[in-house]
Amino acid sequence: MKVELNRTFPLPAPAGAAWALLQDIAEVAACMPGAKITERVDESRYKGTVSVKVGPASLSFRGDIEVKGMDASTRTLRLSAKGTDTTGGSAASMDLTARVEPAGEACKLVGESAVSMSGKAAAFGSRLMGPLADQVLGQFAANFAARLQAMPAQGKPAPAPEGKSLNAFGVLWGAFKSWLRSMFRVGGGGS
Repeated sequence: MKVELNRTFPLPAPAGAAWALLQDIAEVAACMPGAKITERVDESRYKGTVSVKVGPASLSFRGDIEVKGMDASTRTLRLSAKGTDTTGGSAASMDLTARVEPAGEACKLVGESAVSMSGKAAAFGSRLMGPLADQVLGQFAANFAARLQAMPAQGKPAPAPEGKSLNAFGVLWGAFKSWLRSMFRVGGGGS
């Protein structure tokens, strides 16, 4: 299953500060719920993990990230990632382009990605992937904005706190509520 995601998030900082943070792959990973960089292989390749908790069960995914390009003139980062869960029952890959755009004295983070999933991860289906992605990316954007606000004046990120695993039950509950609201939206152009 393949899902295309395009999201824009306002950020409470100048574009230069957001670009400085976006270039630090370990810091960006620390903003994603449950994600962590475990090794820097070389200038453009990393290894990492993502922990997901669904009720009493926990899943752990291992994967590789490759930075395909960084363009300071357009404040654009391109990367690809792929991984499998430790039991081998699911696999996922992602191609991401993220850029920082000025917006007055603040800025916005614009992301475009294509995510492919197979195995158990694909069982969620494309119907829930939109609301699920909104929940996870909303948490990421809030964490990224908080990191920006915590940055010292010289524009370098402070060390990231240890990340918690993603509580998939909470995320799925939020996605389910979002889906229900969309089903019963009053005045929406449905039939």
